[in-house]
Amino acid sequence: MKPGIRVIFLLIFLGCASALGYALYLQLVRHLLPCPLCVVQRVAYWLVGLIALLAFLHNPRAAGRRLYSGLMAVFAFAGAVVALRHAWLVRYPEAFECGISPEEKFLNALPIAKWWPRMFEANGDCADSTWEFMSLTIPDWSTILFVTFGSLAGYAFFARRNRR
Repeated sequence: MKPGIRVIFLLIFLGCASALGYALYLQLVRHLLPCPLCVVQRVAYWLVGLIALLAFLHNPRAAGRRLYSGLMAVFAFAGAVVALRHAWLVRYPEAFECGISPEEKFLNALPIAKWWPRMFEANGDCADSTWEFMSLTIPDWSTILFVTFGSLAGYAFFARRNRR
């Protein structure tokens, strides 16, 4: 595999780890509770990041690289869809009630929420938009990150080996 592709996998992993670390900072220090859509995005970051780490460590040939890249792209796309829905709810909170919902009960009943409740327990309101940076909310930035990670995974999927 090209060394550049391996670096892409490392960058995706570090980006996902940073996003999750910042999410915990916002939760524990700034007291922003994660909503059900936030938790689903956190799961997507975990999946993309874990696959990227495995791809970096494994350093596979073409078929393995495509498998890892394809999985990362699928999970990044799913995360982007959830983040876009979340961004829409922040802008139009009257369109959907997201408080104690069936989704929240389902997510909080999952074993992963019991294993690491600070990371995966949904307690917040999806329409809450108290945090902004450069006029963009958390789900806006999450969408940008997922699209970036998905694009990098797509590049790794279609990249060809160096021929010497």
